Formats: sequence, structure tokens, C-alpha cells
Amino acid sequence: MTFIDKRENLDYGVIGNCQSAALISKYGSLDWCCLPTFGSASFFAALLDEKKGGRCGIEPVGDYWEVKQDYVRRTNILRTNYTSPEAEFEILDFMPRYCVDNGGYHCPAEIIRYFRIIRGTPKVRVIYEPRPNYGRHPSVSTVETNYVKSYSVGGSYESIYLYTELDKKAIIAGDPVELQDRSYLLLSYNQKLVKVDQDFVRLELERTRVYWMGWVAETTIVPGYEPAVERSALVLKLLTYQKTGAILAAVTTSLPETIGEVRNWDYRYCWIRDASMIVSVLTNLGHYNSVRRFLRFILDVVPFKNEEVQIMYGIEGEKNLEEGQLDWLDGYLDSRPVRIGNAAYAQKQNDVYGVLLDVIHQNFLLFREKLDYREDLWTVVRTLARHVENNWDSLDKGIWEFRKEKRHFVFSKVLCWVAMDRAAKIAGLLGRHKQALAWSQLREEIRCDVMERGVHPELQAFTQSYGSEYMDAANLLMEQYGFIDAHDPVYCNTVKLTFDRLCVEGLMYRYRNEDDFGLPSSSFTVCTFWMIRSLARIGQRETAISMFNNLLSHTNHLGLLSEDIDFCTKRLLGNFPQGYSHLALIDVAMVLTNTDHIAPNEEANVALPFVPDPNP
Repeated sequence: MTFIDKRENLDYGVIGNCQSAALISKYGSLDWCCLPTFGSASFFAALLDEKKGGRCGIEPVGDYWEVKQDYVRRTNILRTNYTSPEAEFEILDFMPRYCVDNGGYHCPAEIIRYFRIIRGTPKVRVIYEPRPNYGRHPSVSTVETNYVKSYSVGGSYESIYLYTELDKKAIIAGDPVELQDRSYLLLSYNQKLVKVDQDFVRLELERTRVYWMGWVAETTIVPGYEPAVERSALVLKLLTYQKTGAILAAVTTSLPETIGEVRNWDYRYCWIRDASMIVSVLTNLGHYNSVRRFLRFILDVVPFKNEEVQIMYGIEGEKNLEEGQLDWLDGYLDSRPVRIGNAAYAQKQNDVYGVLLDVIHQNFLLFREKLDYREDLWTVVRTLARHVENNWDSLDKGIWEFRKEKRHFVFSKVLCWVAMDRAAKIAGLLGRHKQALAWSQLREEIRCDVMERGVHPELQAFTQSYGSEYMDAANLLMEQYGFIDAHDPVYCNTVKLTFDRLCVEGLMYRYRNEDDFGLPSSSFTVCTFWMIRSLARIGQRETAISMFNNLLSHTNHLGLLSEDIDFCTKRLLGNFPQGYSHLALIDVAMVLTNTDHIAPNEEANVALPFVPDPNP
């Protein structure tokens, strides 16, 4: 039976092991995976081109099969169940990850597809079509004694190995094979030096299951939203890169913000802003290991003195992320171009200093004398503070990475305030009172500038940039960063006007003015979470909870979120799964379960339309 995925939504599950990740469709087709790491070229990219991209699909033989998919409880092991009147089986998809005796982690560049027969004698066709190097050149598969080797025959050489006890020749030919209980497909970037058999694969499965369950057991519980927070936390962990501590924005490239348009970007990089926010959430969840490793990554990539800090880096610490296009791929639902690299790495965004100093300040508070690289961090703090002193009043590209125009973005100014606030506090913690005083004075200068020039005189609200009348969802974060009180009339007006102008049926635009590519037409998921948080903080708890439940109803069948949501169809758009979206989900869940002490007041209780709760 051939399953046709009409791609009406991003109905994919993600598996990974902090080395790389893969996307498995709701019908069990492996449609995206880069090996050996997140940032490598793909071997499977049917997600971006059904014909040329490559896949590893499973098609049961027979007329009627019902397919269901979920995760093994408290893990990143994906389970796809196939049921017919005559037979039933399931596939457990995972990438091995577990602790080893030397204190490190076993996370090889491989995927295991483990079959378990529940009843009957099912037959399947394995559609095994690896396409190295983003499918640019043809590939050849040869059947050897212990494996199938597939390799490129043009361009740079790449290869992948398939280990299985099933009939290898039948798999390559696309012929039906009868499943044996506990059959497996092991796809490895490297040739295996150990014997691969059922016992080996079963042990990899059990060790991986125990690892993920142990990791979840160490996660702070958020009452009332446990399943959503747990799944989001597991996604954030998958986005951390074991080797360097970098944190990816997403595991994909070029999934469009709007179908058929050109807003298609490569997100397999570490944005300092996104990663710092993820680290803050992981800190609140109690996962300090990831926090320490990210700080080590920062110390490895951020120049200690005299150089500019980039807004993003490659996961190996690469600084040059030159953008190119894969012209031979059709793109997701014909949305071109398909890009690799990201030209935004060269942009000037002044908010990056604030988010980075914020996470460094959190770690000084958490670890105090236990930071064995305190002096290195102090040097970075002084370097970042110096950058802010020299640049805070300059034009920049802003958080949304406008590619042409520079402006005095209000959010960038606020984050410069955050930078000096956190730098002053760090200096105070370290007894450097002279610098603490100087930085505090600059902090107040920036604040006065924002309050004078960033507040529209008639609207009495913060707008996108100095002199602008457009609202920007990023300004909702002002209260979260401590720039302004939740009950300040200007902030309350900002929340109300942002809601009125940017919210459509419970979903938020980032902004509604034209950018380099025209008017935006999809909802930016993280902005809806920011609005929900802001509503809760100003006392609109009922509306906030309703919007939160509404947004949770738009996750895919596994509780996963992408970057964007279509306002009309509610389909997921943009790169997937998106760290920004999942970190904000966790943050909002924490706020909503701890906001009883926030007393609404007369000024804060602004009138807002009610958003229906989809799950009353």
C-alpha cells in the first residue's frame, strides 16, 4: 500500500541524539536527515524534493492499513503503528544516545528503525533511496555480505551503510519482504566495527530509552501542562550539539514561512539570541549541564577582546556562513529557493549583547565561585559592555533581520539597556564597583533615550522604531527583561495596541509593515506566546489561558511546533521543530501556573476581545 503524504501540515516526528536529527513522516517515511552532523549535507531530503531528495520509506503490502504515531513515553523514541485486519506491527525509530563509562556520551551518526510484530505476518516494501550531498548527483547501492553500501558517483564522495537481517537484494529492488519479529534497519554514516544483530540493536534501544527517561526525570515539573512542557523540553535537548555545546534554531533548512514564497532560510545554526533564551529555560528546568556547555561554546567562539560579536555561528564555531542555493531541488511544495548558509551572520543586531549578558548573569548567580572560567567570562562581559558603549545609539537590522534598511529599533535599544543592567550587576557581584557605577549610569542614559524617543506621543505605547507608528511583538519582552513594570500604563497600552493590530484569531504577526519581501502573511509562533505571557502579566489571565489553549491546539499530531502558522488554515509553516517556539511554550506554561500572585489593577485591566478556548 502506498501512502501519499499531501503535506497538508508538517506532520513529522523528530528523532535525534545531539549529533544529528531526522524527520519521520506520520506514515513512517524518513524524509530528512543530515549526516554525520546537523550541519552536514543531507542523505535524505524528500522533505525538500520528493523525487530527487531521497527517503527511507516503509510501505505495508495490502489494501487497508491504519497508521498511528506517538512517542514512547518520556523519550525521543518515535513509534509508528500499522494495523490491518490481518496483521499489526510497529516501528521504533531512534538515534542512539546514552552515557558511557568515561563520563561521555555514545551518540553515533546513525538511525535505527526497529520492527516489532504484534500479530500476523506483515510484509512491507522498504523504499530505500539515500541521496548524498542534498541529492545533487546520482548514487549507487551495492549489496555486500553484511551491509548495503550507498555512495555518490559525482561531486564530493559520501557514503552510507545499511545493516539489516532482512533480504538486502529485495530491499534495493523495492520488492516485498516478510518482517521477522524484531527486525531492524540500521543506517550508519560509518562502517560498523561491531557485530550488528538483534541483540545489539535491542541493547541500543533499551540504553537510549533509559537515557531519555532519566533526563526527563531530572526536569522540573510544570503542573497542568506536563505533556506539552515535557515534549518541548525533549525538543530543546535534541537541538543541543554534543561536541561543542552549540544550540540550533531548528534542524531543517528552507521550510517556507509562506507556501510558494521566498522567505526560506537555513536554521541549522546557533543564533546567540535564540540559544541564550533556550539556555535560560533549561536553567529553569534544572538542566545545568547544557547551560555550562553552552557557556563553553560562547567562550570558544566569542572574541575576548577587540572583535565584533556575530549574531550567529556554525555549530562547530564557524564564523563564515556564506549563503548559497540548491537550484536542483524543487523546495517544499515548490517553495524556492532552497538555501544553505545564512547571510544574516554578517548583520549588525545590537540586541545580541543583551541576551548574552543576561544568560551570563544568570550563570554568575547560579554557580558563583563554582565557575572555573570566571575570569574568561569577566573578560567577555567587559568586551560586550564596551561594544554596547560604542554602538547602542547606532542603527541596526533589528531582531527580525531586515536585510536592507537599518533603523533605531526600540527592542534593540531595550536590549542594550539589558546588557548594561546585567553587566553592572555582574560587576557588583565581583566587587568591581567602579565599573558597576559607570555601567549603571549608561544604563540610565539608554533608558531615558528609549522612554523619550521610543514611546509614540499620541499612542503612548512603544512602537517598532523611533518615529514609527507600527507595532512590533518583540516589544512585549520589555517587561520580561525588567525594563518596565507590568502595570506601567505605557506597557499596558503597548500590550493592548499590539494585540489589536497584530493579533488575528488568537495568532500573532511579528509586525504588519512591509519588509524586504513585502507584507508578512503568516503568524510567527513565538510572538503568540509572548502575547500570552504579557496578557498574564498585566492581569488578563483568562484571555491568556484561552489563547494558550488555542495555540496548543495547533501543534501537530505529536505536539511539535514550527516557526510559523498559517492564519487561515492553521497549518504549520517554517523550519521545524523550532527551538524558539518550544522554549516560549515552556516559559508561558511556567508563568500561567505561577501567576496567582499577580494582582490585576485598574490601569492594567485593559479591555481585550475574548479568544475562544478550543478545549473548554
